Amino acid sequence: MTSGARLILAITLAIVIAAVFAVLFGETALTGAQFAEAFRDPSSGPGEVLWQVRAPRVATALIVGVALGLSGAVMQGLLRNPLADPGVLGVSAVAALGAAGAIVLGAAAVPGAVETAALVGAGLAGALLVLFSARVRSPEALILFGVALSSFAGAATALIFNLSPSPIATAEVMSWLLGSVQNRSWIDVAWVTPAVLLSGGLAILAAPGLRMLSLGEETARTSGLPMARLRLLALLAAALATGAAVAVAGVIGFVGLAAPHLVRTAVRGDPGRLLVPAALAGGLMLILADLLARMTPTDQELKLGVFTALVGAPLFALIAWRAAREWRL
Repeated sequence: MTSGARLILAITLAIVIAAVFAVLFGETALTGAQFAEAFRDPSSGPGEVLWQVRAPRVATALIVGVALGLSGAVMQGLLRNPLADPGVLGVSAVAALGAAGAIVLGAAAVPGAVETAALVGAGLAGALLVLFSARVRSPEALILFGVALSSFAGAATALIFNLSPSPIATAEVMSWLLGSVQNRSWIDVAWVTPAVLLSGGLAILAAPGLRMLSLGEETARTSGLPMARLRLLALLAAALATGAAVAVAGVIGFVGLAAPHLVRTAVRGDPGRLLVPAALAGGLMLILADLLARMTPTDQELKLGVFTALVGAPLFALIAWRAAREWRL
């Protein structure tokens, strides 16, 4: 068994263990008799808690984490920048703008409307990025365009807050933007999973291009590979994965940044081999983060996006510091 296969197997095993703990434990403690009843009769009260509240929440956290980890790995390979994450090109911000607009317009009462608006926003951002990358292939220029897109979407979202017709709508937008997998159902899992699987397939197809880009732009141009098409596939994969994650869980930061770094050494920095381990690491991270957010003794449950930011910001600073040392060397 290769080292990559062992890594994937180890992370998968860790995901299974973490998922079991996340389903069995939560803010409401169950007795041994209640656990037995839940397994014997899934329609009972304890069974509803385990299989209709906690289990879909854990599954959603897993799928969203996989999407963010995959998108982060693709972005870092495409831009050849270890500090890139799913939000660096503005996809998250435009998706959040779409969802915020739908909530303020009263579409939250329609099932799936907010999620669809977020996915449409991500698709629009992805289309703009594809059009831009077709004309300008420099990763630095793509980053600058993404920063501009993100800034504009952030400003438009702030404008929505400013012009919100009621405090209730403002609170709903803020709650959604903070990111959470609370109260998610199996319908949400079924809705987001195909999009994440499709983005994974696109990322795998783009893997040879990501691997070649790690050798430098000149080498990539002379490799004989259809680099324009592979770049397009990578952008589509990152946009679709990020859009699906934002659509179902809101804005959750730092997972896409940190997950690839946790496994990069094990795959020797190969962007192609990094995709699957980074995706699995993202899923594991979000399951654990959601479990810790639930178990933290606070009057109100911490939003998942807030919790990942509190933990991820120091990690981001550490990564930046290490990167700065490598650049000086």
